[in-house]
Amino acid sequence: MALHKLLVDEFYDDTYKLIAIHCGLEDYRLAYLLNRSLDLNLTRKSEDLDLEYLKSSYSIFEWNNTSQYITWNLISNVCKKEEDSLYSTGLFRTNQRVLKTFNLVPEYKRVDFFIKISEEIQNINEKLILNRLQNIPQIVTSYCVNPSELKSKDHLIF
Repeated sequence: MALHKLLVDEFYDDTYKLIAIHCGLEDYRLAYLLNRSLDLNLTRKSEDLDLEYLKSSYSIFEWNNTSQYITWNLISNVCKKEEDSLYSTGLFRTNQRVLKTFNLVPEYKRVDFFIKISEEIQNINEKLILNRLQNIPQIVTSYCVNPSELKSKDHLIF
C-alpha cells in the first residue's frame, strides 16, 4: 500500500506585507491612531493570540476591508507576565514575583507591534503607509520586514 504525505507548507502562501512599529503606546491607543491616520477600522478581537498553551498571549486587532479584499492586523510583539519564582539564599526560601518578557517574533525583540496586511490583489503602497506612520508623533520608527526571512513566521499564521 502506498503512503501519501500531505505537506501543509505547500498550500500556505506568504502573500502579506509586514510592518514593524517601535512606540511606547498601549495597544488600544495605537489602534486608534492607526484608524485615524490610515482610514482603517481596526477592532480588538475577542480572543488574544496564545502561544505554547497560554505561556504568552498577544493582543490582536483586525479589520477586513471587503471592498478592496485586504485584511489588516495589528499584533502586539511583547507579552509581559508576572510569575512566581523560588529564590533561595542560604537556609530560607522566599517566593518572589518576577516579570518575564516574551516576544511573538523573537528575531525582532525591540519591535513593539507589527502590522500584517494580507491582500488578494497586490495593490498596497508600502511607502505611502510608512510615510503616514512617520507622521504620527507617538511612533518612534516603522519599517518593512520581509516575512520569508523570519524563522518564526509560523507565529504570524492565525
